Amino acid sequence: MKIKFLILILAFSTSSMFAQKKLADKFFDNYAYVKASELYEKAIEKGEDSEHVLTRLGDCYYNNSNSEKAVIWYAKAVNKYDKISAEYVFKYIQTLKSLGNYTEADKWMKKFNDIYNDESKSKNYDVSHFEKYNELLTNDDKTVIKIVNLPINSSLSDFGSYIHNNQLFFASSKGTGEAKVYAWNKEPFLDLFQVSVKEKDGELEFGTPDFIKASKINTDYHEASVAISNDGKTMYFTRDNVTRKNKLDYDKKGTTNLKIYKATFIENSWSDIKELPFNDEVYSTGHPALSSDNKKLYFVSDRDGGFGQTDIYEVDILDNNKYSKPKNLGGKINTPGREMFPFVSKDSIFYFSSDGHLNLGLLDIFKSNIIKDEAAEPENLGAPYNSGYDDFAFYTDSDDENKRGYFSSNRPGGQGSDDIYSFTSYECSQKITGIVRDSDTKEILDNAIIKLINETGKVINEITTNSDGTYTFDADCNKSYVVLGTKPDYKDEKKDLILDDKNDATTNADLFLEPLIKGNQIVINPIFFDFDKWNIRTDAEYELEKVIDVLRTHPGMIIKIESHTDSRGSDRYNMKLSDRRAKSSEEYITSRGIGNSRIESSTGYGENQLLNKCVNGVKCTPEEHQLNRRTQFIIIKMD
Repeated sequence: MKIKFLILILAFSTSSMFAQKKLADKFFDNYAYVKASELYEKAIEKGEDSEHVLTRLGDCYYNNSNSEKAVIWYAKAVNKYDKISAEYVFKYIQTLKSLGNYTEADKWMKKFNDIYNDESKSKNYDVSHFEKYNELLTNDDKTVIKIVNLPINSSLSDFGSYIHNNQLFFASSKGTGEAKVYAWNKEPFLDLFQVSVKEKDGELEFGTPDFIKASKINTDYHEASVAISNDGKTMYFTRDNVTRKNKLDYDKKGTTNLKIYKATFIENSWSDIKELPFNDEVYSTGHPALSSDNKKLYFVSDRDGGFGQTDIYEVDILDNNKYSKPKNLGGKINTPGREMFPFVSKDSIFYFSSDGHLNLGLLDIFKSNIIKDEAAEPENLGAPYNSGYDDFAFYTDSDDENKRGYFSSNRPGGQGSDDIYSFTSYECSQKITGIVRDSDTKEILDNAIIKLINETGKVINEITTNSDGTYTFDADCNKSYVVLGTKPDYKDEKKDLILDDKNDATTNADLFLEPLIKGNQIVINPIFFDFDKWNIRTDAEYELEKVIDVLRTHPGMIIKIESHTDSRGSDRYNMKLSDRRAKSSEEYITSRGIGNSRIESSTGYGENQLLNKCVNGVKCTPEEHQLNRRTQFIIIKMD
């Protein structure tokens, strides 16, 4: 008998914890983080310390920018569960950093990378995970970025971009119908092309692509990756290692390597082609890029002594066609993976692609201030520059706020295996404004709290309405937001907003809060009970929490609870059923810390006070019967 009793207690406890968690989830999903955290903590007091509850508690405080409490619950979660999602390890690291605990944050960064890399290899991996991480890192960047697939792309591989004198230079396999085919991807070998480009009314217009104006640059094999000096007289490019007879030159392992060549612009054509002295017959050297002052040349190589599969190196460009000894850029840039396609902008920001740093999958584009600061950490450009595919060959010819440039990618939706994309980025901001009113009286509500919530659920701003009920937020373009209005004695009201990319636009979001106190009652949505039962369901608990909030706001308020049934069933049974339901409501309210003295009575009236014609013997619809099944909270004393 004792064992059965203990089993019953355990089952009740488990059911109670589950109900507490389910109710907390409902408040969390509606951005009521304070209420949700209270309920999650109650669940923990009852022994529920699942990964879900611990991380949700961390999220409640994280989303309200309370790092001191967020770090406590994230720490419990990441230390208890080895296979926790990378998202929560990342948030734990962020909260540690916000509190200045960089030593502990650095310890967890390796675990984050390990978990993230495992997730990225999973067939269920979702690229949006990284976008969430990146959003947490960038904190609502106000820049709008527009990506366009260029009309010059073909069904074959087109990549790499370099602008000089209104000419776009790029590599393509489009060639001619007689071109040789590269065995690795069954496409023709790459050649260098150029095409005129101009801007008209903010849009790019392109001419017809043609082979580069050059003498003997394009061969039967690969040419790609152009860099041109500021004076326009020297061009560096990559080519397969070929013999003087224009045949591929193989090493002892049967591999043909890449080399960098330079050409000089003479009489409207590139000629005088020379191989650079630091090329190697055994290792590849390619992807040239010039520093903004043209004093250094950066390149990619798989030579010995590097950090990984391919590394980025630099040489000083000396007089008389000489170069310094190649120098590896070091561990801030290079990893055990692949680093490729370096580029330096006019303001000396170093861009490159890598699959060794934290990324969305395959090659991603990164930027670094390493030219000015050797200790600088690289930063992933994030979406939309990066995707779950290869993203590389970044180029921009502007260093102002409104940037235009190009990158290459084999992401879905293009015209071929690799495509060139243009991008424009510009500062864009908008305003969200509105008036908050009582939904019944239309009276203006001052001192209402309005929260601006971003796409990740984080509260990014919070203000109080003015005496005229107005509020205004500054917001970023091309983003989705939730505006949430709260005020004591009112139900929360929220609006979902999607902003466009028009700078200085204003979005109106008036809010109408429904009062909880109407006349002498606390009015909530109907409390539903399962047929023939009186236990409080989660949806009923959610509504009863509003009654609890009103009672907490008014410590002197006293209420009575009245519960009613419909006419189905015997009069005597309905009287007992309604009384049990009233008592259940009272028990829930008092279990949440409201004193017994605050509830004068909880009484069931059965079917004695029907609101419509549906008495015994009258046929009614389920909806008509539902109207009579109600619980009322009558105020008999205010503060």
